[in-house]
Amino acid sequence: MINQRFHGTGVAMVTPFDAQGGVDTETLTSLVEYMIEGGVEYLVVLGTTGETATLNHEEKQCIFTHVSGINAGRIPLVAGIGGNDTRSVVADLKGFNLNGYDAVLSVSPYYNKPSQEGLFRHYKTVSEESPLPVMMYNVPGRTGMNVTAETTIRIARECPNIFATKEACGNMDQIMRILRDKPDGFDVISGDDALTLPMIALGATGIISVIANAYPRIFSDMVRDCMRGDFKAALPVHYRLLEVVDTLFAEGSPAGVKAYMQELGLCADHVRLPVVPVSDALRQRISRLMTGL
Repeated sequence: MINQRFHGTGVAMVTPFDAQGGVDTETLTSLVEYMIEGGVEYLVVLGTTGETATLNHEEKQCIFTHVSGINAGRIPLVAGIGGNDTRSVVADLKGFNLNGYDAVLSVSPYYNKPSQEGLFRHYKTVSEESPLPVMMYNVPGRTGMNVTAETTIRIARECPNIFATKEACGNMDQIMRILRDKPDGFDVISGDDALTLPMIALGATGIISVIANAYPRIFSDMVRDCMRGDFKAALPVHYRLLEVVDTLFAEGSPAGVKAYMQELGLCADHVRLPVVPVSDALRQRISRLMTGL
């Protein structure tokens, strides 16, 4: 089943930039290797953490192709393709060369604030037109519009090419309603690092993680403990990472995780405007937290 390939830890990969602001493909190569060696189950390329909103079409294709070539089929790949114009999303789904990719992650339309019927019709169109199976992605803190539990269940039942939702609403009541009412074979994936443990305890099948960019081994081991039901082993790690997760988003993502990655020697903390690097005060807090890890 397609679902089982995406159980566990997926990484919402950062896009590394050089000092001139260009895509740093050499570092991108090393990051793919670092994630795979860290034991994650799959990679999500050009999601929100990849600063997709500031990349042009040619840069996106370059990144898709480069990651696929380096991965060489070792672990599943998910391509982030979404937007607030349904026709443009369909054109991208058909226009990008997605050789080597196994699924698409498609964020719900942002800025337009469509009705629930509009959200359903958008995803129905994506389901029908996508050449790959689709994960929907609900992140109302960024899009301005929540995909309700009722709409998510309707999509799960009526859009057969959509096999999962990355749920980042932050509302445990909504998450539990989706988990309770979803049809068999439809997966719920955490979109919040801090909620990974409780969501898996309730029936979620894993996480698409930001923190795993910096700490893939620590985090994916914890997720595997959760998936096995060994919450006694997972809980201390969960609590140890909570403050780390807070700093990832304290001054905007992916500035936070890139600060960690720079301290670890993985990549520079270059970001594209309007995102800026973290402040000196937050950087000092991050350094203290890293000592504890």
